[in-house]
Amino acid sequence: MITDTHTHLYSEQFDEDRKAMIQRAKDAGVTRFFIPAIDSSYTTQMFSLEKENPNDVFLMMGLHPTSVNENYLEELAHVKDWINQRNFYAIGEIGIDLYWDKSFLTQQQEAFRTQIKWAKEKKLPIVIHCREAFDEIFEVLETEKSDDLRGIFHCFTGTLEQAKKAISYNMKLGIGGVATFKNGKINQFLNEIDIKHIVLETDAPYLAPTPFRGKRNESAYITKVIDKLVDIYGLTFQEIAKITTQNSKQVFGI
Repeated sequence: MITDTHTHLYSEQFDEDRKAMIQRAKDAGVTRFFIPAIDSSYTTQMFSLEKENPNDVFLMMGLHPTSVNENYLEELAHVKDWINQRNFYAIGEIGIDLYWDKSFLTQQQEAFRTQIKWAKEKKLPIVIHCREAFDEIFEVLETEKSDDLRGIFHCFTGTLEQAKKAISYNMKLGIGGVATFKNGKINQFLNEIDIKHIVLETDAPYLAPTPFRGKRNESAYITKVIDKLVDIYGLTFQEIAKITTQNSKQVFGI
């Protein structure tokens, strides 16, 4: 059993072959797909995906930091409304992104903090998006840390020191295609991180692993990430799949 803890299966990039793409993943052994939210414009697609794959797809709800702009309060209200209406498996993806736009940093911080509080109220994990914002993310986590706060640092691309700090906040590290890149850097120190802190992800359709780098990613390609972790940890493919799926169960509770 392999778990993809972060995959945007509702993306329009899969509109032409979504069913076949999901079947390829299942054929590769991927049996659990955790689906992060972006903003209200994708909610309908997410629910349709869940309806079509009720036994395999597990939805999150949240406001992505790159969707935090002038109407972010309306978007937060959308998130709040839905988490009060039905079950989700995490609040995510949420966080801070200073790569594309720094003008809404204050609003991103507020949205991040607000959604963390909702996660704790609902006893849900959080899934963190962080791009060029480790200091800002850690600043918020420091004020919100508690025994009931847990989650995943999605697409972790930081340093060893930052990895240890993320883990100290009860976060697993989401490891995907970047670990297979020659310049990915995290492969240089992952062996110093106990595998009990690692979960697998693709972030499909983004960040395809080698040898598919630069092409559309899909959940089946998670096997290439496992192959890399086999080299790093000296464990078998089956052991990596089993351990990381168990780690994901600790986060999501299922």
